[in-house]
Amino acid sequence: MASTRAAIRYAKAILEIADSKKVASEVSNDMALIAKTIKGNLELSSFIENPLIKTDIKKDVVSEVFEAVNPVTKSLFHLLLENKRFEILDAIAIEYNHLFDIMNGVEVAKVTTAIPMDAALEAKVSTKIATFSNKKITIENTIDPSIIGGFILRIGDKQYNASIANRLQVLKRELSN
Repeated sequence: MASTRAAIRYAKAILEIADSKKVASEVSNDMALIAKTIKGNLELSSFIENPLIKTDIKKDVVSEVFEAVNPVTKSLFHLLLENKRFEILDAIAIEYNHLFDIMNGVEVAKVTTAIPMDAALEAKVSTKIATFSNKKITIENTIDPSIIGGFILRIGDKQYNASIANRLQVLKRELSN
């Protein structure tokens, strides 16, 4: 819990700095790259979270892996070195992008489908999204074969379930009454 609070504080601070220097979007791209790389690379994730490895070594490795990032992002690496908090780098990156989306009026629509979305399903989902929100929407697709077909759409605290599994469940309840 404390690392989440700390990650939010670091993310807010970096967002303020990046926004004041007019590079918030570029830093957002850096943070997305950092989060994706750490999540997708078990060795890097284990290395960063290992308390036995000195923080200056972590900073050197992270700086080398993410060599092409913005100077504001590199300043985060330096700050994490000073405060010995490299283990929350991934959480900071995720929180930064969340705060950046809020700042820009972007909402994330989480769409769960049985198979990867094609153009027709994406158009159907986009139509449904328009009834939920008038903000800019980013679609995040998750694959879950257990819903059989259709989709489940979540935006904030709202949910629209158009899955076949849900329809079968409703039908089962109706028949059992």
